[in-house]
Amino acid sequence: MPDLNEIARNYQLGGTHYTDKKIQPWDAMQEWMTEEQFKGFLIGNVVKYMARFQDKGGVLDLQKCKHYLDKLIEVW
Repeated sequence: MPDLNEIARNYQLGGTHYTDKKIQPWDAMQEWMTEEQFKGFLIGNVVKYMARFQDKGGVLDLQKCKHYLDKLIEVW
């Protein structure tokens, strides 16, 4: 079984502006935040993308929502 902490960080939707970085922003955030804070960040992004997908990004926003949800499942 793959390491669950590696699945979501290995891809990015909408470009490579995070995956091209030496340190991905959510890796830094996970290191600097408490576990509760980081989970809150992930939950907030799930809610954000769900709330706006019909008005802004459509399917891409749903995919981004799933990406954050995948990461939340990994850290939960």
